[in-house]
Amino acid sequence: QVQLVESGGGLVQPGGSLRLSCAASGRFFSISVMGWYRQAPGKQRELVALISSGGSTNYADSVKGRSTISRDNAKNTVYLQMNSLKPEATAVYYCNVVFLNPIGTDHNYWGQGTQVTVSS
Repeated sequence: QVQLVESGGGLVQPGGSLRLSCAASGRFFSISVMGWYRQAPGKQRELVALISSGGSTNYADSVKGRSTISRDNAKNTVYLQMNSLKPEATAVYYCNVVFLNPIGTDHNYWGQGTQVTVSS
C-alpha cells in the first residue's frame, strides 16, 4: 500500500512564493512520473508540472518561468517551487505519482491536496 502526503500550502500575498512537497511512503517497486495538478473552485483539474524519473520536466504555460518541479529520489519526494504567485494560482494542489510494479504495469496515486491561496 502506498501513501502520498502533501505539505507546504498556505496563504501568500501576490508576488510571494511557496514550496509544496509530496512524500511517498509504503511499499512500491519504483516510481515513474511525478507531477502536480491543481483545481480551482468550479474548474477542471489541470496539470501544473511533471517530472520524469530521468529528470525531464513539463510545465503548463501559465506557470512557465515562475515554477520549478524537482524530485529527491532518495526521499521519494516531489517538490513544486512557486514564485511570483498570482491570484489565479489559487487552487487546491494535488500531487500525482505513477508507480511501477515488477511486471511493468503502472498504478496512479493522488495526494490529499493542499490549499494554496494567493490574496492580499
